[in-house]
Amino acid sequence: MRLFIAVTFCENIKDSLSELQEDLYSLGVRGNFTPVENLHLTMAFIGEYSDPDAVLDAMEASRPEPAVLALEGVGSFGKLWWIGLKKDESLFANSRRLRRALSDAGIPFDRKRFSPHITLVRKPVCRDESVLASITVPSAQMKVDYISLMRSDRGKSGMIYSEIGRVYCTERKRSPQ
Repeated sequence: MRLFIAVTFCENIKDSLSELQEDLYSLGVRGNFTPVENLHLTMAFIGEYSDPDAVLDAMEASRPEPAVLALEGVGSFGKLWWIGLKKDESLFANSRRLRRALSDAGIPFDRKRFSPHITLVRKPVCRDESVLASITVPSAQMKVDYISLMRSDRGKSGMIYSEIGRVYCTERKRSPQ
């Protein structure tokens, strides 16, 4: 199974991202737009791995805490255009704990630096690439209440993502100073 751990989005975020993709399209951008149902924030990419229960155990051991995702900024990684997120320390702490738990459990994962982004379009083609910098990012946000273990399968029209399981975030108790 090809696995990854992700934050899936509420309808508010999906609607905002879909409108942004429509704006890009209306400005003449063509390419492989991420289907709305596949929009997500990758927390850790695992790849081919046959034991989803072990991954769920590691996710649970990481004890994720609630975070807030707020859309902010756009950019590109070569032939991939993305929308960014405002920095939320809880999100980065969740990533560090999740990666440590995966490592402790001996589960292989992509160790690239965590750079929170949402892929909008791959292999974009347009007459003027400055169109990316000219778009207005919607002011949408959501609270992250859980992280999901996702399975990725190749379908006739592209990738199909299915949730295998989820781990709910818990409030961290802070000791009084």
